[in-house]
Amino acid sequence: MSEQQEEQSEDRKKYEFRKLIEELKEHSGSGTQLVTIYIPPDRQISDVVAHVTQEHSEASNIKSKQTRTNVQDALTSIKDRLRYYDTFPPDNGMVLFSGAVDSGGGQTKMVTEVLENPPQPVESFRYHCDSEFLTEPLEHMLADKGLYGLIVLDRREANVGWLKGKRVVPVKSASSLVPGKQRKGGQSAQRFARLRLEAIDNFYQEVAGMADDLFVPKRHELDGILVGGPSPTKDEFLDGDYLHHELQDKVLGKFDVSYTDESGLSDLVDAGSEALSEAELMQDKDDMSEFFSELQGGGLATYGFEPTRQNLVMGSVDRLLLSEDLRKDVVVYECENEHEEYEVVDRREKTPSHDCTDCDETVAAEDGEREDVIDFLMEIADQRGTDTHFISTDFEKGEQLLTAFGGIAGLLRYDTGI
Repeated sequence: MSEQQEEQSEDRKKYEFRKLIEELKEHSGSGTQLVTIYIPPDRQISDVVAHVTQEHSEASNIKSKQTRTNVQDALTSIKDRLRYYDTFPPDNGMVLFSGAVDSGGGQTKMVTEVLENPPQPVESFRYHCDSEFLTEPLEHMLADKGLYGLIVLDRREANVGWLKGKRVVPVKSASSLVPGKQRKGGQSAQRFARLRLEAIDNFYQEVAGMADDLFVPKRHELDGILVGGPSPTKDEFLDGDYLHHELQDKVLGKFDVSYTDESGLSDLVDAGSEALSEAELMQDKDDMSEFFSELQGGGLATYGFEPTRQNLVMGSVDRLLLSEDLRKDVVVYECENEHEEYEVVDRREKTPSHDCTDCDETVAAEDGEREDVIDFLMEIADQRGTDTHFISTDFEKGEQLLTAFGGIAGLLRYDTGI
């Protein structure tokens, strides 16, 4: 498998993983009857089965008959699933979820999910019984990859923060006491210059202190540091060796940035795009910049469900761009005259009936086939050899993909006029 194919596969796994977590978080039970078990890769399956058997026995002491029955049913379901595994779980371990969840109208339904090989190894064995499934450890695994330190400063102010995967996170700021170049009356030029240099030095030390406090504890996880600001400020700061020596070695470059408030941190990410070429955010920004450029005159862009679907079927889409926050379903309708049409609906919305635009025949809601719109489009993309890129909403153009274009777009191999 090529590196590009591996990245696509990882993107798809990450999306499916995120979707599973969201579905699990929507479930709730009346009482502590939802069971979650985290199994690390070095834990023997036989030990887990023994633990589940013990919990099943102890559950007989639960006073509420309904809760007692639901917990024991969940544990029995988990035990049945564990029979399919040999001595140890998969390489990264596994997580099991089971319980009677509320399905509305005072009814419940039994749900059992098994997550094999999560993105990171399960660290420790955990047995959890509550009114909700335990998903927090899985959410930590979804944390964006890539950790960069950001520093912007001039002689008036400074801001320090993180680039975590695709998110710019401002953390600390400082204002300086450096006097302007015009000295007050009664001060000699030499004395004023000396006081000004001392104030600059003190401010640089304060900024370095903020950076040291934030970055040094994470220095082994840090992928690099970017420093921005006007010249000569950023040059003086770096050339003066104010930063901790281990951080100094992590500096990827210094970049001209006009603003040094919180917005300057985002400007720094843009200015340092080449140094951050490995960061996920830059790939998203490149895709969206190309999309808007083609939209404004190139002709090799499509957006919205139906035009993108048609282009995918034709094989004309080079890259399918999907918003990471797109949460909708597509309903496929076929009328009596065999006309096939599609309608995109909110995931929580009930399936509507549909009037065929070709012959006005009404297709009942129950006759529509419903599917996750991302899965639907990605299946066509896979069949046509089209790359799929998930776009973050943590920057302006990424957010516009979701809000203005429905979260669905594509970059074309050739102009189809659709």
